[in-house]
Amino acid sequence: MARNILKSMATVSGLTLLSRLLGFARQLLLAGLVGASGTPVADAFNVAFRLPNMFRRLLAEGAFQAAFVPLFQGKTVNDDMGEAKRFAEDVLAWLIVILTALSAAAMIFTPLFVSVLATGFRDDAERFTLTVEYTRIMFPYLACMSMVGIYGGMLNALHRFAAAAAAPLLLNIVWIAGLLAFAHRPEEEIGRAAAGAVMAGGVLQLIMLLIAGYRSKLLLRLRLPHLTQGVKRLILLGTPGFIAAGALQINLIVGTNVASRQAGANSWLAYADQLYQLPLSMIGIALGIVLMPAISRSVKSGNEKGAIRTLSRGIEVALFFALPAAAALIVIPDRVCAALFQDLAGDVTRLIGAGRSAFNDHDVEMTGLAIMLFGIGLPAFVLQKVLNAAYFAREDTKTPMKFALTGIALNAIVSISLFPVIGFLSVPLGTICASWTEVTLLSFTLARRGHLAPGAKFLTRTIRVILAAALLGALLYGCKLEWEMLRGFALGQDWLLLIVLVGISVVLYAGITVLIGGVDPREWRGGGPAPAQSTE
Repeated sequence: MARNILKSMATVSGLTLLSRLLGFARQLLLAGLVGASGTPVADAFNVAFRLPNMFRRLLAEGAFQAAFVPLFQGKTVNDDMGEAKRFAEDVLAWLIVILTALSAAAMIFTPLFVSVLATGFRDDAERFTLTVEYTRIMFPYLACMSMVGIYGGMLNALHRFAAAAAAPLLLNIVWIAGLLAFAHRPEEEIGRAAAGAVMAGGVLQLIMLLIAGYRSKLLLRLRLPHLTQGVKRLILLGTPGFIAAGALQINLIVGTNVASRQAGANSWLAYADQLYQLPLSMIGIALGIVLMPAISRSVKSGNEKGAIRTLSRGIEVALFFALPAAAALIVIPDRVCAALFQDLAGDVTRLIGAGRSAFNDHDVEMTGLAIMLFGIGLPAFVLQKVLNAAYFAREDTKTPMKFALTGIALNAIVSISLFPVIGFLSVPLGTICASWTEVTLLSFTLARRGHLAPGAKFLTRTIRVILAAALLGALLYGCKLEWEMLRGFALGQDWLLLIVLVGISVVLYAGITVLIGGVDPREWRGGGPAPAQSTE
């Protein structure tokens, strides 16, 4: 069981890692060329990109598939692909109508949208005007991502994960190309180039998924929209599921509004978001994509014990990867930020003749504090994806929606009430409070229903993994205290020292975890105890 999960997860995670690495490259270029607090371009672009990026995470990675995949997969149980494709075509017809109307309204009323999304920009004419311009350039990206969501969902339902996971590579490649082409232009033009690259990247992603769909005989025909039973069922499942799986994104939207009141804050949060999204995408989103079809298939075939085992193994895998990443983000956030956005970004911008990095020391300090707080919430962000999969696979989207609404309310209260006290840091603090609350509610409800049954072995392993992550954190803290000395062994390059430290940490953490019994390598290779014993 663990071997199958890891094999599928490796496909998604490997391609996601490559995409995120390219994402880091584009973010490094952006940080080096426009910085954060030193120019209105950075804030304007990051706020404008918030909406299409949110839809990408919801439609291409989560909420839409949470409702769509179980329904599509249910129609393929009896190998009736014709019925499954007709259902997908009906959904596509409605999406085209809805998104055409939404895009037209958004393009016309963009200033109103920006006023609502970033109220703090109303008193800054330059930031407001640039945000409106960049939003209008990028907004059609949403239509592309909705189409990507449908084709990605169909392919994932058939356990063909590669194409949907690889599609974001195209966005990052085009983005990097746009930044390099305009690196010597004024900052406002660099922002326009980045916005145009987002739109072009969306089109290329859609083309890639259409080709993958054609090869898998899943190419959909255009139909007139009809409110069929399948569409009604999708709406019933999808509305609460969209809210539940998108709770983290909605929390970020709330944060965008609050942070807009402090110059540079949205850029600091955007760079921090980029860092913690790397482990979240590799672990949480990848596991969520892989687990939901696996649990759904077990449930639909009447194998409830198999579904419980799959969820338990998924949680073990999630914690094994999430906890050390969280330890690093909590202990050395400022060092990570300086190494990437100042040191490495500076080397890149000098290499292309654009001078030193525009990311200053104040940006490092503020972004580092945000990263630390997001690190505390990282295990919760990952577990949300895993636990939600157990609900969505059973076509229960209402329960996660209720918990998500609770989290959204808590996030808003914390973010808004604490902003006058701690400034923009109230945003990540509100996000992690909301996420841990949701994880607690999701876990206890699953356990009460008998869908989550952690046994003694599970609890013992979890404690040992936590201990191994704590030991790693202590090691990283020691390295932080001797950073300047260690830097000398890395040719004076912070980013090179960080790479070496990451490599050493991975080996030590894995070794410690195996040594103290946090994981059993035999089970992960598929040669250990029977799956039935893995959750006892």
